[in-house]
Amino acid sequence: MSLSAAARTPLSLLAHPYRTLHPVPGGARQIRAEGRRPGSALIWEMGAGMHPQDEGIVRTRPGGLALVVILPPDVDMARDGSLMRAVESVRPQGILPFHESPSAGDLACILRQPPEDLGAEVTDYLRWRGIPLDRETTRLIRRTVALSAELRSISALARALYLSRRALGRRFMSRGLPVPSHWLHFARLLRVAIRLQSTNESVLSVGYDIGYPDGFSLSNQMARLTGYRPTEARMYLGWEWLLEAWLRQEADTGGLTPDVTMEFLRNAPPTPQPADPRSIRSRSTTRTEDVNRRGVGG
Repeated sequence: MSLSAAARTPLSLLAHPYRTLHPVPGGARQIRAEGRRPGSALIWEMGAGMHPQDEGIVRTRPGGLALVVILPPDVDMARDGSLMRAVESVRPQGILPFHESPSAGDLACILRQPPEDLGAEVTDYLRWRGIPLDRETTRLIRRTVALSAELRSISALARALYLSRRALGRRFMSRGLPVPSHWLHFARLLRVAIRLQSTNESVLSVGYDIGYPDGFSLSNQMARLTGYRPTEARMYLGWEWLLEAWLRQEADTGGLTPDVTMEFLRNAPPTPQPADPRSIRSRSTTRTEDVNRRGVGG
């Protein structure tokens, strides 16, 4: 279901059960009140009467709220440098070509798509949320996320990173971040959530494939680290909300140091740092091409 022309606003919210786009005439206040539900996304139709304040509202959206940008008509992103910079600066999960009447169902499909480079997407998100990452920490997090597809233990992770367990732990803790085992276990859970959303596989089969002995163990660990169960991770689309939930759990339990927690828990994300080019290419080409094949209307 799509918005009528009369009800169209540049900004709208898409939330579970993903049947309707809800206009956002109330701006940032409405987004803060309604956009924190898990699995929600902010839709920015750049051709539907763009206003200067829209970019500011989009940039300071709540953590965990995914963004999908729909480009203006007849735009050439390769040639319009100012538009490309504006889009990149707000860290969208999907960038779509113009469509007169985008449907909620097709936009929900964008949230289901697995990231092309999950590690790069995760570190981009952390920077956007105000968590400071130096080059070495960025590398370690990305490698941990990548290796979570095959490794099950912190000992195996340390060997793969050519560090002792103690040295690896010091690298994370000295930067005020959660311990390495939490990064590894959460990355595995993130892969579970993405698989559940993009396939029809059962919780048991996905968990077993990623290394959990049974669905009960998987469900308990996800609930402990994020506060959500696998059935909810399948129901609420996207992955940013789950990463946000984990970070908040870590902040609440002391996994983030007080200074990092203060930066993270600010109401509005800070001015973004440059995103990784690979994740920008993933959002602006892979997902656009997929929607071009299927169409955006419903």
